[in-house]
Amino acid sequence: MGHFRPMLALHDVTEQQWRVIRILAEAGTLDASEIVDRAFILAPSLTRIIRSLEERGFITKSKDAQDGRRILLQITPAALKIINEVSPDSRAIYTALEQRFGRERIETLLDMLDELATLNK
Repeated sequence: MGHFRPMLALHDVTEQQWRVIRILAEAGTLDASEIVDRAFILAPSLTRIIRSLEERGFITKSKDAQDGRRILLQITPAALKIINEVSPDSRAIYTALEQRFGRERIETLLDMLDELATLNK
């Protein structure tokens, strides 16, 4: 993430906030426990991140119609705008990494990280 942090800082978004809004952009509406699993963020940290993202208008919260205890999170147009602004720079960083290390090696690394992440599930 060291390659990405300066770019995210230009948009006043932390690494963890970026992971949350990217996950919501890709997956749609999720509850906090699903985000914890997908973003590899501890639940207490996610509570703080959710509060910050909601204050900035990047996410909305609503109660699940079937389970009133479950809070659902959804991305807003403001966060989608940030994703669209950051994506070209992000793609350029990924391209530079692929050129340096090779696409196959990066894909192997990502596969191995995914496998490692599922060990505790």
